[in-house]
Amino acid sequence: MTTNSNSATDEICPAHALLKTFSGKWKPELFRSAVSAPLRFNSLLKQLPGANKQSLSVALKELEEAGILSKLTVKLKPLHIEYHLTDKGQQLIPIFEQLELLQHKR
Repeated sequence: MTTNSNSATDEICPAHALLKTFSGKWKPELFRSAVSAPLRFNSLLKQLPGANKQSLSVALKELEEAGILSKLTVKLKPLHIEYHLTDKGQQLIPIFEQLELLQHKR
């Protein structure tokens, strides 16, 4: 599933494109985890029960393509990859905090 935002709906309602970015398995959980600390793939597999390598890879790639996460190769032994929130991702933190507050008020 790609997150292209070229549709007429996205032009009429820009929030639609943002919501579409976070649809799909594991994306909200990945975003929430990235707020706390950089993400490492194997740690995420352990952290998210039921996640598999393929679905996690796809979700990380789509969040990276959307400009929410950036991928950093850490050249220490052992070599590993970390995912960090971008500036755009950082700007979304207060929005997600408000959504969580609304959910708790139900």
